[in-house]
Amino acid sequence: MHSAPTRSIAPINLFELPKQLDSLKWEPFRTGVKIHRIYGNQTTGPSAAFLWYEPGAGIPAHEHLGYEHIFILSHPQTDEHGEYAPGTMIINPPGSTHTVSNAQGGVVLAIWEKPVMFIDG
Repeated sequence: MHSAPTRSIAPINLFELPKQLDSLKWEPFRTGVKIHRIYGNQTTGPSAAFLWYEPGAGIPAHEHLGYEHIFILSHPQTDEHGEYAPGTMIINPPGSTHTVSNAQGGVVLAIWEKPVMFIDG
């Protein structure tokens, strides 16, 4: 008989997240961007994390080695393809490249199938 694995990650209510941001464990990720890792480490295999951008912060050019799903939770986020309002889900397929900016700051949920490769550093 095969038993199902137990849940090791606590449920997160995304509607309540703004009230909980200060209670999460944040680490530096990029200049002006903090990360709260949900699972994985963004260097091997699938990973998920919240990214908290300070106003004017962004992520430099990078290529997606696997699918990436981004859920915009607060304030618009911009890349070469447009500006995305809170509530938007973006799917970046393998081989796609872009830079990300967040003029007002904000929070996103990022789910990576595989790590990204930063271009020029």
